[in-house]
Amino acid sequence: MSAAEADLPPIMGPERRILAVGDSLFAGYGLTANEAYPTRLEAALRAKGINARVTNAGVSGDTSAAGAQRFAFVLDAQNPKPDLVIVEFGGNDILRGISPAETRKNIDAMLAEATKRGVKVVLMGMLAPPNLGADFRKQFEPIYPELAKKHGATLVPFFLDGLVGKPELVQADNIHPNAKGVEEIVKRTAGTVGEAVK
Repeated sequence: MSAAEADLPPIMGPERRILAVGDSLFAGYGLTANEAYPTRLEAALRAKGINARVTNAGVSGDTSAAGAQRFAFVLDAQNPKPDLVIVEFGGNDILRGISPAETRKNIDAMLAEATKRGVKVVLMGMLAPPNLGADFRKQFEPIYPELAKKHGATLVPFFLDGLVGKPELVQADNIHPNAKGVEEIVKRTAGTVGEAVK
């Protein structure tokens, strides 16, 4: 055991199973499996003494419609059922020009399915880029806080918070976080996820 590991709190309690369902931001596009957000989140939660096991169900390129289509199937495949599901969609909807009403409908369906099964949810919010105009932003950005409130989910207002305007934290495509960017996201979200899963 390293000195750093010796300083960590002991991992306590029953295993907390977390299912991370999302797009390339969870799948770890351009990263190794060990650098993807769900893997780094699990390590951060365990460093906090939470006996977390995070399953990565991220699929690169998934829209909210694709997520909604596979959501029940992915939940069915978990045995035992997860204590918490993290839902992260919307980026590909923006890139493909899908209407905010459609995005809302799909995320609403996923949260309703989780609620029906008695699984707690952390919803990762997204913001619309300014170049899409005020009208699009007015329709898109309230989706996340409104649906979190409707379904009693925990909200992370903006999943990529801390990366905007910091090219050293993103890959060359200016969209996906690099390994350092993932660590920044984990730093900003692990506390929220940890509280939700307790």
